[in-house]
Amino acid sequence: IITLSDLECDYINARSCCSKLNKWVVPEVIGHAVVTVLMLISLHWFIFLLNLPVATWNIYRYIMVPSGNMGVFDPTEIHNRGQLKSHMKEAMIKLGFHLLCFFMYLYRLVSKTAPK
Repeated sequence: IITLSDLECDYINARSCCSKLNKWVVPEVIGHAVVTVLMLISLHWFIFLLNLPVATWNIYRYIMVPSGNMGVFDPTEIHNRGQLKSHMKEAMIKLGFHLLCFFMYLYRLVSKTAPK
């Protein structure tokens, strides 16, 4: 969010912004896929079903990068067709999702380890 905001305010150029953001796309896809599979294996169905659409979206977004682009975030296209605004909106939605998941995981941890 901060990097996209810096690009929007012209504090950094599009190429450095996109290279910073693209560096984290593959670890995000792998990390979210691993968490989703772990929730399936541990039979946490609600959390699995909550994570599945986000993991699917991340994988789809990574696979559908046109050939010739630098990655999911491309400096030649980020200012075209409102892509910067859509990337900002997606980042905010993911931030909300990860905050929700953090508190759900924390609640599950505390409820399972609390003495009875």
